[in-house]
Amino acid sequence: MTEPSVKTAAVIYNPIKVDLDALRDAVSTAAQEAGWGDSVWLETSVEDVGQGVTKQAIELGVDLVIAAGGDGTVRAVAEALRASSIPLALLPSGTGNLLARNLKLTLNDVPGSVLAAFTGVDRPIDLGVIDIERADTSRDRHVFVVMAGMGIDAKMIANTNDDLKAKAGIAAYVGAISKSLRDPNELHLRFTLDDEPAKRATVHTVILGNCGSLPANILLMPDAVVDDGLFDLLLLRPGGVLGWIRVWAKVAWLNGIVRRTKTGQALAGEQKNDHDLHYRTGKKFVARLSRPEEIELDGDGFGKATAFNAWIEPGALLVRVPADAASDRDGS
Repeated sequence: MTEPSVKTAAVIYNPIKVDLDALRDAVSTAAQEAGWGDSVWLETSVEDVGQGVTKQAIELGVDLVIAAGGDGTVRAVAEALRASSIPLALLPSGTGNLLARNLKLTLNDVPGSVLAAFTGVDRPIDLGVIDIERADTSRDRHVFVVMAGMGIDAKMIANTNDDLKAKAGIAAYVGAISKSLRDPNELHLRFTLDDEPAKRATVHTVILGNCGSLPANILLMPDAVVDDGLFDLLLLRPGGVLGWIRVWAKVAWLNGIVRRTKTGQALAGEQKNDHDLHYRTGKKFVARLSRPEEIELDGDGFGKATAFNAWIEPGALLVRVPADAASDRDGS
C-alpha cells in the first residue's frame, strides 16, 4: 500500500520585513500540528524580489506558497503563481498590506496568519495583467493584485523616500503627496476600453483597480470586487482647489466611511460620475500617452511608460484564507 505523500509549504520571505526566528518557530509549529512536512525557506533579494524564488518553489513541487513580506513581495509571488494550482497564503508585513486589507485578513497576528495558511481554504481571485511599453519600444509583462496607476499616485510613489517609508510608514507619503499635487503636468492619453471606440482624455490620474481599499481608511473604488472578472477604471481630473476638496470629501468621507456599511451604501445610493471622478468597469484597457509617464503597480514604481495594455484574468490566483472568513463571505 502506497504511503500518502506529505504536503510541503514554501515560505518566500523578505529578510528586511520579517522576524525570521519568530516566523520559523510559528511555521514549524503550525506545519507539524497540521501534519505537513518541513517547509522550504527561500529568501528574496534586490535582484530577485520574489518571482525567481517562487518559480524555484514551483519546480520543487510544493503544495503551498507563503508570502512573508510587503506588497512588492506579494505582487512578485502572485506573478510567478499566475494560473497555477498552488495557493498563496499571506503573512502581512510592511506599510500597505493592500491585498490582505481587501480580503479583510488580520494584519497583526503572525501566529494566526500562519495557522490559517495550513488550515484555511482556497479562494480564487482575479489578477490584473499588464504589458508596459517603454520609450525604447521594449515591453515587459507584470501582474497587479490591487491596482495599476499613472499620474499623481505613481508620482507620489516616485517621490517617496524609501528609508523614510521604512521608518515612518504611511506618514512618509505626506510630503510626497504634497509634492505630487503641485506637479502641473497632466496625462494626455488615447485609450480604448473593451470594444468601445477609442477616446482621448486629459486627466491627473488613471487607475485600474482589482480591489478598492487603501490604507488610512481610503476606499478609492467602492464597487471594486476582487473576484468579479472585471477591473474598475478611475479617471481623476479635479478642477482646481475646490475640485480637490470635492475629491477628498468623496473618497475619504462618502466612500471611506459612509459606504463601509450596508446602511451607508443604501443612504449614499449608486456610485455617480462627475467632472472630478469618473468610474467605469471593464475587462481590457489599452492606452497610449503623449510622453513617458511614471507607472505604479500595487504601490511600487515601475519606471516610465509610453503605453500599456492591461486586462483582467478571472480566478487566476488562489489565495488561502481562514475557513471562517470564507464562511462569512458565503453567508453575506
